[in-house]
Amino acid sequence: MATTEPNDARALLRGGLPDRYLTPEDLVTMFGVPSVETIYQWRRKRIGPPGFRVGRYLRFNPAAVQAWEAERTALTDAA
Repeated sequence: MATTEPNDARALLRGGLPDRYLTPEDLVTMFGVPSVETIYQWRRKRIGPPGFRVGRYLRFNPAAVQAWEAERTALTDAA
């Protein structure tokens, strides 16, 4: 049985967690940041969601991205 992915990557977390790991390009779309380089900068500075390498490719666990986003939102709301 084939599954269809939503066209809007931001809908991935709103409609539940996707059944695949997220790419840096997915995060660019979800968070509306300027480029993939922003995601890599966040990783180097250790301020972005936790990711991991699969060979030369960077991937993100959707649950970890959702937890990171919730933490950032809570920090913003508390300020």
